[in-house]
Amino acid sequence: MTDHEPKGVPNRLFFRLFQTGNTLQRQVQNEMGISTVQWAVLGALSRSGYEQGISFNELTEYLVVSRQSLDGVLKRMERDNHVVRIPHPEDGRARLVQLTDSGREFWESLQDRIYAFYQQGLKGFSFDDSVSLLHFLTKLHVDLAKVSLGNGQPDRPEE
Repeated sequence: MTDHEPKGVPNRLFFRLFQTGNTLQRQVQNEMGISTVQWAVLGALSRSGYEQGISFNELTEYLVVSRQSLDGVLKRMERDNHVVRIPHPEDGRARLVQLTDSGREFWESLQDRIYAFYQQGLKGFSFDDSVSLLHFLTKLHVDLAKVSLGNGQPDRPEE
């Protein structure tokens, strides 16, 4: 955004992102019976190349969630026998998060519902619309990660 663009548009855009995120969380919980973070953890751990697990720190970075939030989710997922935390083979202080066989079966059992969720959630989008939205959300994600307001205090107009 540049200085000459209306200030209301960024406000509306970020508020709509807030609403969309909350709607996604609500609908995933209602329709899938899991949280969006649980969904993301299952998806992250089911990726090819992660069969032996991923470090807790790498998982927080990949999912862009706090350590505290992820720890709570993993505790629930451990109770449900979907994940385990195992000692890191190269760093005794670290743990790897690994999908269990039960967790993999659970993830596989969700695939048809996930596909239907995606279809319904994107029904108003053409393929090109979806690709464009993905492109713009990726750009926004990159730019948001670079935001730095200095001392963290809001800018105040000079008197």
